[in-house]
Amino acid sequence: MSPIQKYAIGAGAAVLLSWIFLPGWLTLLVVLGVVAAPAVGYMMLDPSQRERLKRARRRGIGR
Repeated sequence: MSPIQKYAIGAGAAVLLSWIFLPGWLTLLVVLGVVAAPAVGYMMLDPSQRERLKRARRRGIGR
């Protein structure tokens, strides 16, 4: 299983649990956090770091 699949499963579980146990507006905040945190983290990288990350994804880590 790839790391991205593990992240997606964890994010889905977090959203599902928050949907069951928390009120609607808190669930919305959890969903926004799960979606926004990786995007904001990526946008905080400078261009050389983004390029290195793209190369590592293309090449595959551990190959």
